Amino acid sequence: MRDYDVRQQLVRELRIWHPESDTLFINEFDLAGLVRVDVAAINGALWGYEIKSLRDNLRRLPTQVDVYSQVFDYAALVVAEKHHEHACNLLPEWWHVYVAHGDGVEGVTLQLTREGRRNESVDPFRLAQLLWRHEALEELSQRGLDRGVRTKPRRLIWQRLADSVPLDELQEIVRSRLKSRQNWRDSR
Repeated sequence: MRDYDVRQQLVRELRIWHPESDTLFINEFDLAGLVRVDVAAINGALWGYEIKSLRDNLRRLPTQVDVYSQVFDYAALVVAEKHHEHACNLLPEWWHVYVAHGDGVEGVTLQLTREGRRNESVDPFRLAQLLWRHEALEELSQRGLDRGVRTKPRRLIWQRLADSVPLDELQEIVRSRLKSRQNWRDSR
């Protein structure tokens, strides 16, 4: 069972799990240069899906879990059966876990083995880092909070936004900005 086969089935399932017409699916979504999310879904929440196929190992999973936990409302691991037990020991309880069964010839199925819940520990600063500099400045400007940071490095702009805007509002800002980007893979 290859990563490609699991990813193809996951993408098919995601279209069912997230039927909202405004859902944006992003493959290889970069999180502040720290990790790449296999598939992200953006709608009324930020969802991150990580795949660990049969040929993968779990060495990077602790770092991925740490970074996902700072940004995503929900996260899920799609894992080959051989990694299931060890992977579950590395994940916070709020993560969903799916086991991928099958192969590319017979097809892949995903079985939910652990129901997750909403992440209650999103880091506002890490979340703000998903915005490009000009987007964060526009949000500050709209709130009259851009004075003193307009020419500052983006890190200070993100910090001002994280410190000044309630988390639920910041989450809505980030989701809206990500979904409205025309060239979201361009540099910040």
